[in-house]
Amino acid sequence: MSAHGDVDLGHTVAGWTGTTLALLGFTGSGLAVCAAWVPGIWTGLAVVAAAGAATWLLHLAGWGKASGPRPVSRRDWRVRDTAAHAGHAGCLGCRISGPRRVRPGGPAAGAPVVEARPRAAAPS
Repeated sequence: MSAHGDVDLGHTVAGWTGTTLALLGFTGSGLAVCAAWVPGIWTGLAVVAAAGAATWLLHLAGWGKASGPRPVSRRDWRVRDTAAHAGHAGCLGCRISGPRRVRPGGPAAGAPVVEARPRAAAPS
């Protein structure tokens, strides 16, 4: 058991990569501020922007996680999310990426299945 109990904190490859790159970018930019080196400040900020892009792309590739808890067997940070290609329900990053295609075999395992309901007839 971890120090946080039985809680899924969402440690993923996308999260760790983005955090590491952002930390390097902020550190480099901060050192450049102390040294009054303007190109270094912009370089550090560019690394921070690249951290956001890398995290988003890794999330879309399945190395992130959907919102909410995961089963214990899927909590290891190296476990890939096989349902990511269809997009996560309620995920801003997945919505920004545009419409996602479902593979020809149908929805991915673990992906929510939405059933169409017939529309009620309009009152006359």
